[in-house]
Amino acid sequence: MTHRVGNPDVLIIGAGIVGAAVARAAAEAGFSVTVVERGTIAAGTTSRCEGNLLVSDKEVGPELELALHSQRIWRGELAEHASRWEFEAKGGLVVAASEGGKTALNALADHQRSLGIRADDVPDIAALHGIEPYLNPAMAGGVYYPDDAQVQPVLAAHHLLRLARDRGARLLTGVTVTGIRVRSGRAIGIDSSAGVIDAGVVVNCAGPWAGEIAALAGLELPVLPRRGFVLVTEPVPVTVRHKVYAAEYVQNVASSDAGLQVSSVVEGTPSGTILMGASRERVGFDSSFSAEAVGRVARAGAELFPVLADVQILRTYSGFRPYCPDHLPVIGPDARLPGLWHAAGHEGAGIGLSVGTAALIVQALCGEPTDLPLDAFRPERFAERVAA
Repeated sequence: MTHRVGNPDVLIIGAGIVGAAVARAAAEAGFSVTVVERGTIAAGTTSRCEGNLLVSDKEVGPELELALHSQRIWRGELAEHASRWEFEAKGGLVVAASEGGKTALNALADHQRSLGIRADDVPDIAALHGIEPYLNPAMAGGVYYPDDAQVQPVLAAHHLLRLARDRGARLLTGVTVTGIRVRSGRAIGIDSSAGVIDAGVVVNCAGPWAGEIAALAGLELPVLPRRGFVLVTEPVPVTVRHKVYAAEYVQNVASSDAGLQVSSVVEGTPSGTILMGASRERVGFDSSFSAEAVGRVARAGAELFPVLADVQILRTYSGFRPYCPDHLPVIGPDARLPGLWHAAGHEGAGIGLSVGTAALIVQALCGEPTDLPLDAFRPERFAERVAA
């Protein structure tokens, strides 16, 4: 006998930050919501990242517009909850080691300013040291972004889900999705380890595993894992005041290279530890330790802040960024299978972009005009390119 579990309006697969944000927004809009998660809340990529809410690392285009939209929600509609997820408006400093790098960085900042982003020129090492006194004196200049911020990502996911549950949403953890149920050419629910769950729509928020969920419906969705390592130092006196990263970081984010890439990203924490990243490589779901990646991250951090060269590394952790080939997430209904929606593929920006993504999804579910056009994020765009 087949066991059936409720019939929500919206069934969300994945209880990471994106799934949690969609659940809250959908429940707030009056939909009945069920979230299924094969592990526990925020057990995947959300628990393996730094919680960045950045505008500084976005090139001009749809992702930057989504980042700005999300910032307005974090700082506006959700501001009353800021303390629950340790919102910190710490600001970001992007630095260039050469005059050529500085010129390119300033050109990017000029484009960003045209969209209303606050980006303050930091012309030389004297000005840089006024912001970060321990920065390598070889740096040529940089740009300071006062609106870059950070949250504690696991707390954010938990609290967003709590807000959803306060509105009646259900959360089922330890539930594995085994199939997408289709009737008359429409997705109507899932088969799972907890039984059959039918729903008005199914929203795939499975992060790096979103492609596997789509495959259950016979669809190709090229959301791929991109592994990254972060290093955590011993507690030290205040050394790094902001999120500081090398200008090359923006280039690495936009790169499709499968090989190991490392660009320095360093930031302090309230506890005194220093976080150092960031590596990127496409190795599937291989979670094994990489001495090469960790070593290069440590050296890059010390190049940016030489004072860190003798600081002890306490631990490392790694995770998988959900990466799409064109570096844009998939957001919205899948035209190939009505009833199936996607919200995934945000790569390293999922924490920041989650609430804006959720707002767009729910506006579309309500049949309302979306605050941003969804054309650039259409899930079926990759299949269309192959067909062309």
